[in-house]
This record gives sequence, structure tokens and C-alpha cells, in this order.
Amino acid sequence: TEEKKARIPKLLTMLATEGHETPFEKSSFHFLVTVDQATHIHLLKHRIGVSINGESARYKELKEDKSYIPEDWDNRWAIALQNFTDRANHLYHECLEDMTPILGRKRAKESARFFKTFNSQIDMDLMFNFRSFVHFQRLRNSEHAQVEVRELAQEMLNLVKGIEGNPFKHTLEAFGL
Repeated sequence: TEEKKARIPKLLTMLATEGHETPFEKSSFHFLVTVDQATHIHLLKHRIGVSINGESARYKELKEDKSYIPEDWDNRWAIALQNFTDRANHLYHECLEDMTPILGRKRAKESARFFKTFNSQIDMDLMFNFRSFVHFQRLRNSEHAQVEVRELAQEMLNLVKGIEGNPFKHTLEAFGL
């Protein structure tokens, strides 16, 4: 009934504020993202209840050289990082080609990946239940979080808020998001 629907925001707020969070584990969010290696490691180390799968240079040749150059860097350092990244990518492909006849394709891919830098980007598959999403948002969508992780968290929150019909409106509000 409309009367019951009107009580939903109050119920959600009560559950959230009093720590009754297990009901929120039933909803899940699935994101496909491209992140730098440093952010990938950060996500792996600081996760709770998050399923993560990232593309691996060990099993797959990284034919596309994706990289991240921070936008807030001084131009001198941004150029230096870009040059360093370009050289590392060239060495990756050269090593892979030269080592394949010697070590075999599998071991050559494993070996060549050591030339990839922390700013190399990979595609990742992330899945949060709602409870773990809230935990992630509280820690990583904060001024104290690493800039790249904070930007990722903000974009994820914007995507959830932008779901057609806004089905999580009251739940996000209950958690102060």
C-alpha cells in the first residue's frame, strides 16, 4: 500500500543507523572499470566483501598499452612519466617477442610483464554487495583517500544514483550517501 511504501525510508534509516546491515547484503552492484596497477593493488588490499577479477599480464598479452598520467602533476613530471611509460611498454613488447622462442609463450608473457609500470592500466570486474559498497564509499569516497581511488568511488556512486528510477535513493540516504 502507499502507506507502507511511505514507511520505507524510515525503516531503512533505522536499520542503517542501528547497525542492522545484513539485509543490505542482498543487493549487489557490478562494475567494469579500467584502473592503474597501483589502484588495482589498493582495491585488493583494502576490500571487504568485494569480488575482484582483473585482467592478468601473466595469462594474456597486453596488446593495448593503456596508462594513467595524473592530471594534477606538474607538466615536467607528467612528460617524464609518459616517456618512462612509453619506454617500458616498448620493452614489454620487445621482451615478449624475443623471449617467446627461448622460454615459450606462457613464460615469456610472465617475464615480460615485469616491464609494465604501476601506471599501466588493466580492466577489472568488481562486484559489491550493498553493505560492502557502503563500506567502500565511506573509506574511499573521502578527502583522505588516494585521489585515483576517490575518483573511482565517486564515479561508482554517481552510476548507482543514476540508475533509472533511482531504486536505491532511500537506501543511499539512510547511509548518508
